Amino acid sequence: MRPPEGPKIRVRDLHKSFVLHDLHVGTLKSMVLRSRGQGRPKRQVKHVLKGISFDVNRRECVGIVGKNGAGKSTMLSIAAKIYLPTSGSIEVEGKVAPLLELGSGFHQELTGVENIYFNGLLLGLTDEQIKERMDEIIDFAGIREYINEPVRTYSSGMISRLGFAVASHVDAEILIVDESLAVGDYQFVEKCYDRIRRFQLRGGTILFVSHAAATVKSVATRCIWLENGVIRMDGKPDDVLAAYQGMGPSPEIAPHAM
Repeated sequence: MRPPEGPKIRVRDLHKSFVLHDLHVGTLKSMVLRSRGQGRPKRQVKHVLKGISFDVNRRECVGIVGKNGAGKSTMLSIAAKIYLPTSGSIEVEGKVAPLLELGSGFHQELTGVENIYFNGLLLGLTDEQIKERMDEIIDFAGIREYINEPVRTYSSGMISRLGFAVASHVDAEILIVDESLAVGDYQFVEKCYDRIRRFQLRGGTILFVSHAAATVKSVATRCIWLENGVIRMDGKPDDVLAAYQGMGPSPEIAPHAM
């Protein structure tokens, strides 16, 4: 029986701010005063997200675009529970596979196989499931000849490929992707997108950031344009991209990427 349609991700009045400290030492006098507790570093609050709200329904694939610093990656990190919101909320219904900073959780002294086990368990797979999917994960990453070597010997591309392979083999209902598909050669990128398309056909929900217009057009069913921490436009990918690119030349989005 087909599950009912409805929101899988609910974003409500989401705010996120970061406190930045001025660590500049300054004059000898300021150093002495600070050492005596009579001076404090300057604080600056950076407001990254400024009250955004939207839903992502079951089976939707929503692409987020915007210039660097618009708040795209911060929003995904809150959805993946890496950051806490300053105020407001993101509610996620269902099991999530976060494809963010691929391979960042790998232990450098462990082998590729050992890291597959370790990260698979962290992502909710059982020991038996990891054993069953091990060969498929290794073949997908395309690094079988290095899989028993320590990860510290891998290139950054190899680490990202293995990270994507592990995360994409989790039984998730929602994918959260932050430009992590720009790893490896053209064939590997195409293999990643093929897996995402099959995930969509199975009824999965996707929220992703991309700097490639072709990617957004080929994968997304909807597009949101973030600018300075607020939603500038939300609608069909062709309409939103036309408006976004119409703002003038932008190095943040490549029409013919991939």
